Amino acid sequence: MQTAWLFGALVVPQLLGFGYGARGVEREWEGGWGGALEEEREREALMLKHLQEALGLPAVGVDENLAVTPEGKLAWETQEDQGEEEEEEATPTPSIIPSPSPTHEDTITYILGRLAGLDASLHQLHVRLHALDTRVVELTQGLRQLREAAGDTRDAVQVLQEAQGRAEREHGRLEGCLKGLRLGHKCFLLSRDFEVQAAAQARCVARGGSLAQPADRQQMEALTRYLRAALAPYNWPVWLGVHDRRAEGLYLFENGQRVSFFAWHRSPNTEPGAQPSAAPHPLSPNQPNGGALENCVAQASDDGSWWDHDCQRRLYFVCEFPF
Repeated sequence: MQTAWLFGALVVPQLLGFGYGARGVEREWEGGWGGALEEEREREALMLKHLQEALGLPAVGVDENLAVTPEGKLAWETQEDQGEEEEEEATPTPSIIPSPSPTHEDTITYILGRLAGLDASLHQLHVRLHALDTRVVELTQGLRQLREAAGDTRDAVQVLQEAQGRAEREHGRLEGCLKGLRLGHKCFLLSRDFEVQAAAQARCVARGGSLAQPADRQQMEALTRYLRAALAPYNWPVWLGVHDRRAEGLYLFENGQRVSFFAWHRSPNTEPGAQPSAAPHPLSPNQPNGGALENCVAQASDDGSWWDHDCQRRLYFVCEFPF
C-alpha cells in the first residue's frame, strides 16, 4: 500500500505537468497538429483511468471531466476557463499601464530646459530694465531742462518785478512832485486813504518815497499850508514819519535819524495874556500824553500841531519824495 502511494506521488504530478505542457503545446501547434494532440489526450485519459484503479481512487467518468470538445480541448479545462472568465467579469480590474521611471538623462534634460526658460525670462527682464533705465534718463534730462527753464523764468520774472518796482517808484516820485508840494529837494503828496502807520509807510516806500519828515520850521510851515488848503474846512490828523517805538520819549524819523524839531500841540489859554497852563485841557490836552500806548505822531491839518496816536489807528498820510 505504501508502495502504491509512493508511486502515485511520483507519477501523478509528472502526468499532470505533462498534461498542462500538452495544453501549452496545443496552443502553439493547434493549427497543424490537431489530430496528434487529440490522440495524445486520449492516451492521457486512459493512463489516468488505470492509475485511479491502481490506487483505489474513486473513478470519475471521462465523459464528465475529460471530455474532448470539438475544438480539441478537455472538458475540465473548458470549465476552468469559463470559471476564470466569470470571475474576471464579476470583478473587472482596470488596466494600469505603469509609467516608465525617469532616467538620469531625462532629469538632466528637464533641469536644463527649466534653466533655459529662466534664462530667457531673465533676459526679457534685463531688456525691460534697460528700457526703463533709458526712460528714466530721458525723464531726468527733461526734468533738468524744465528746472533750468523754470529758473530762467524765475529770474526773468524777478527782473520784471524789479523793473516794475523801479517804474512804480519813479512814477510815484514824479506824481508826488507834479501833484503835490515841491519844496527844495523834497516833494510832499497827500493820500486820502485810511491806513495804519506801518501800512502807510509801506505804501510810500512802494511809490519811491517815505512818510513826511519835516526837518525844520520852514518845511513845517510849508507842509501846514499844504495840508490846510487840501483838507479845509475840516481838521484831519495826518500820519508823519515820526515815532518813539524804539524807546519812550526818543522820537526818530523813519530813516532812523533823531528828530530835532518838534511842533507839539499845547492846550489854549482861556484868558488873554495868561501864561501857558500845565494842567491838561479836557478836550485839547498837551501833547504827547499817550505814553507807551501812543507811539506814532500825526499832524493836525488846521494848525499843523503834532499829536501822538496809537499806531494802529487808520488815518490819512502824507508821503515825501526826493527831487
